[in-house]
Amino acid sequence: MQQISKRKQPVKVSPHLRHYLQTHGRGINLPIQYPHLKNFSDSIALYDKKGKDTLWETCLYPQSDTEQIHYDLLKIYALLKTGGDVNILEHLAVERIDYCLYGNSMPFRIRIINKLNDNFDYFYVKNADASRIYGLELEHLLSPNRISYLVSGDTLIEEHIVGVPGDDFLKLYFNKENFNAIRLAKEFVKFNERCFIRLLGDMHSSNFVIQVIPDFEEIHYRIRAIDFDQQSHEGRKNVYLPQFYKQNKDYVELATQCLSKESIYQYQREERSVMVARLKAARWPMFNLLNAMSKDAISTPHNVEKLKNELAIHYKNQRFLKAKNMADILKTCLLQLFN
Repeated sequence: MQQISKRKQPVKVSPHLRHYLQTHGRGINLPIQYPHLKNFSDSIALYDKKGKDTLWETCLYPQSDTEQIHYDLLKIYALLKTGGDVNILEHLAVERIDYCLYGNSMPFRIRIINKLNDNFDYFYVKNADASRIYGLELEHLLSPNRISYLVSGDTLIEEHIVGVPGDDFLKLYFNKENFNAIRLAKEFVKFNERCFIRLLGDMHSSNFVIQVIPDFEEIHYRIRAIDFDQQSHEGRKNVYLPQFYKQNKDYVELATQCLSKESIYQYQREERSVMVARLKAARWPMFNLLNAMSKDAISTPHNVEKLKNELAIHYKNQRFLKAKNMADILKTCLLQLFN
């Protein structure tokens, strides 16, 4: 079974990546930065509806600063959702600012509420990490999901990805009423294939969510990554395959029980085929992104050497051995789609 042995150190956003972000509408000037939110005067533990500690703390700010902080956060929400149209802010308010000490990016989670109907949404303010940004952009370009995020200086703004965390899904929905085992097994196979091809690591059940989508006859599922810190960093091939994490054992067993080898192969080919189509549609952004990544040290020479050798054996392709960095390895993985 697989695990990440050490916490990855964040990577600074380089001029090459910043140029890409600005060119493609991700780089922007924000009214408030991550360090400003750390100036809270106190905090209280946040508990869920069952009284369990969530490991998040709700931040309290000096009264003299609260109004301006809330207004700036609402403007960021408008930038994230409507390109900066502040007309949507009239009925919105910041209900809560939560802080987590345990994530790699030590994020702030902002809860936005509609004062007319109590509907709410979230977004996150984090320390910008180049690996995570590459992961977000690759998710946007190569997966069936679109991702909204913005970068300003050393601050990263991310939208909230809705879904049931993979570990909670096992407790709440697995083998319960209306559970569609075959469709979930199919989705896990596709998710596993997608992560491996694009080299997204650490996809255990706490780092992805499952969206439950009613169809006209059955229930459909989509698995979405929510943690992108381990994009193209580790040197072990199996780190990029969700099937090898012990937390995903139930999903792996479901796939092997419900699907034949022929069906698994079919779904892998389907996913590879749609990724080819996405690659063709995003040809120039991908070219520019890989060019920026090739100039960034998002991993260590040891990890690069180890991964390219393991993938050369796995794919029986000596081209991997020519790779000089993680961008070269990822590019060769993507070219494998056309074989």
